[in-house]
Amino acid sequence: MSAPLQQAPGAGLDAFFEADAVAVVGASDDVTKIGGRPVQLLRKYGYAGAIYPVNPKGGTIQGLPGYASVLDTPTAPALAILAVPAPAALQAVRDCAERGVRGVIVLSAGFAEAGPEGAALQAGMVRVAREHGMRLLGPNCLGAVNVANSLVGSFSIALEQSMPPAGQAGIVSQSGNIGSLTMRNMASRGLGVSRFIATGNEADVDVADGIAALAQDDATRIILCCMETCRHAGRLAAALEMARARNKPVIVLKIGATEQGQAAAASHTGALTGSDAVFDAVFRRHGVLRVRSFEELLDVGHAAALLGPERLPATDGVTLVAASGGFGIMMADAMVQAGMTLPPLAEATRALIREAVPTAGTHNPVDASAQMSARPDILLKMLSALQGDASGSTLVLLLALSLYNPRLRGVYLEALSKIRASHPDRLLVIISQGPPDAVAEINALGIPVFPSIPAAAAGMAGLVRLGRLAALPPAAAYSGPVDAVDPAVFRNEFHAKKALATAGISVPREEVVASADEAVRSARATGYPVVLKIASEDIAHKTEIGGVALDLADDEAVRQAYGRIMDNARTRAPAARLGGVLVAPMVRGGVELIAGVSRDPVFGPVVMVGFGGIYAEILKDVAVQVAPVSEEEAQHMIRGLRMFPLLDGARGRPKADVAAAARTVARLSEFACRHAAEVAEIDMNPILVRPEGEGVLVLDALMVPTPRNTPAP
Repeated sequence: MSAPLQQAPGAGLDAFFEADAVAVVGASDDVTKIGGRPVQLLRKYGYAGAIYPVNPKGGTIQGLPGYASVLDTPTAPALAILAVPAPAALQAVRDCAERGVRGVIVLSAGFAEAGPEGAALQAGMVRVAREHGMRLLGPNCLGAVNVANSLVGSFSIALEQSMPPAGQAGIVSQSGNIGSLTMRNMASRGLGVSRFIATGNEADVDVADGIAALAQDDATRIILCCMETCRHAGRLAAALEMARARNKPVIVLKIGATEQGQAAAASHTGALTGSDAVFDAVFRRHGVLRVRSFEELLDVGHAAALLGPERLPATDGVTLVAASGGFGIMMADAMVQAGMTLPPLAEATRALIREAVPTAGTHNPVDASAQMSARPDILLKMLSALQGDASGSTLVLLLALSLYNPRLRGVYLEALSKIRASHPDRLLVIISQGPPDAVAEINALGIPVFPSIPAAAAGMAGLVRLGRLAALPPAAAYSGPVDAVDPAVFRNEFHAKKALATAGISVPREEVVASADEAVRSARATGYPVVLKIASEDIAHKTEIGGVALDLADDEAVRQAYGRIMDNARTRAPAARLGGVLVAPMVRGGVELIAGVSRDPVFGPVVMVGFGGIYAEILKDVAVQVAPVSEEEAQHMIRGLRMFPLLDGARGRPKADVAAAARTVARLSEFACRHAAEVAEIDMNPILVRPEGEGVLVLDALMVPTPRNTPAP
């Protein structure tokens, strides 16, 4: 009989956060030991439920009655925390299941990360847990914490001195230490934490469970996630969509970026779509903001939690204000480099600034001079003018060292308090390294404070991206048939393109011939000039072995090219199976794109589109997305390419048929989903994109079969 399946994302995790009784199996009187810390922390922070220390010796443990087994506790605890050696953990899980425990946290190490024996123990624990509908967190994890009710299922040193204040930031992390550091740093910035969960080995509960549980938690307003990998694409997608549906922004620090491409990739596509790029695409599709550093996670997460989803920036415009022209220039450089814009101020706004501060420079950035902080009313008048400007941009105010001066601190806090009251819907951001209590006062007004100009630039760009991602429509899903594919498609480009044509993708009229005479006949029927290409299932890159001849204008040129191509193939690829020579029309005009599909081991078929032709791997100007993609998504992918102006009429060129190119990419993605079990890679290179209204032609194509015994993602 097969083992029960993993529960839906987030199901059953209330046991880790709302348990009314907790057993600590392997409990110790020594608070420096893993088994001693959970008991100590539960008592220290006032957990109101029952605490049952479990140790074979029984007796009294940290002032509480001890029990020899979880089977002996007065009531069945909803949660059990296991701090026993790995060999004893399986029996402990069995006892918990028999006792009716609903959730088990396995803090111990020595399981799948330690080798085959540990992996077998881990699999046994999962089997027992799932047979009894019990959720298992870990093993080898830092557990879970609900700050509001002081339920501490962890031994994290981040909790040794103090508990974070209860608040709005939920944290889920595959790495316990990174998650703990996030919790401690958010607390030190004065932002409260709702719940924390570290998933460790993810034998049962995974990062998707954590995201889903936080999405369903009323106290959580924003989700901060630290992840290394994804073990199940569908679960992650479902959890992220759950967070988006509940308007809970998700910010992810994804670590462990892998090398681009696959070592054995046969196509350009396989070499250009790396797993890290796929994660980028998945996050973007589901409205997730990916950050690249721990500092950015904290800066953007803190600001987003303060603002809430309803106050994220509506535009990428910023109005910069400083008491120094030099600081203004530094701010402008950093903001523009981060992708922000500096809209000009209206003349009426500039006049009001001059009324408040006659010496101010009134362009953006605004050089407000030291006069702006002379009195609160002067500063308030200037800020009011800027907040009323028609650009609707975010006001970014640099305070430098002002908050360290008691007089200036009073001026700024009074003015900021009044401007928030008079313009509650306008976004204001401060850059300052002021004293923590002053920063906390500003934060309490709902005003984010960034510690430096670079942090503010990266943070503002992140907030803008987060707002735009939240506005994206729900991701598409494939619901069509899953069919077998004719094995001939793997033989050569002729058969590959025939299959693509049945999916509505435009290809030229072509023919495979077996002699020079047949090549001439076919060329005459096609119309000169023509192209000849070797047809072989063993030659992926025909140009490299001299297997292509272009722009052949007459019979004699075709005869010579046929002989030369066959000779080159026999000489340079002697083991290759040759299926003849392909005769195709020589097509001119348009811009060359490359598009294709590769197979990601987690997310399945991944679609790529980019510039390049024969230089695709050099240019690497590509966009990727998990299949299927809609025509609208394909348009976004194409328009996001660095060289898109070549398609958009740059330097007097005719505008290319971008709509037809997007339609081709969308149809390719549907074909890939339909044949995902058998087709590992598809390479369409080049695709000739003709002027608007004239469509596209796929001039070459390659399909690679899925290796036998390859598991489905």
